[in-house]
Amino acid sequence: MRGLIAAALVAFGLAGPAIAQDDVDPSNVLVIEIDGKAQGTVEIELLPELAPQHVERIKTLAEAGAYDNVVFHRVIEGFMAQTGDVQFGTVEAFPQGRAGTGGSDMGDVPAEFGDTPFDRGVVGMARAQNPDSANSQFFIMFEDGHFLNGQYTVFGRVISGMDVIDQIQRGSGQSGSVAEPDVMTSVRLKSAE
Repeated sequence: MRGLIAAALVAFGLAGPAIAQDDVDPSNVLVIEIDGKAQGTVEIELLPELAPQHVERIKTLAEAGAYDNVVFHRVIEGFMAQTGDVQFGTVEAFPQGRAGTGGSDMGDVPAEFGDTPFDRGVVGMARAQNPDSANSQFFIMFEDGHFLNGQYTVFGRVISGMDVIDQIQRGSGQSGSVAEPDVMTSVRLKSAE
């Protein structure tokens, strides 16, 4: 039984070796270089068939370099690591204490909820109370979080580097705010490399 579970996790790129990289369109792979307590490269397969508008937003921001030097400002043990505040979550702006309250200068993206569960390694779009308020922030699941299913948009999944994600500096308290956060030093589409 454990062999079947492990094979299933590998097939979905959530554990062990990544899925066959040749089968993934490089224009739908986000490559993130992380520095801090965690160091290394993470690859996220973007899933436009699930959330075309969210994937387009992520690609647009990545191509503009907007995610470069943005911190993981909210990290909760056993739950997720959140980043992507391109307004107040940059290395330069982070000390102001407003990380997590901003987005990009682009309008919000309407919800694209689906049936894909929030399993370990799944990447979802962060939002405020309004379901149609996603903008630039996103989160990566450390563990399954099925209570989020149907309430947040899934737009990707980690296909390589989950071991790096697991090393991200955890925050404190219920908010998960991080005093000395890890940084996404570079975020690019694999097709741009």
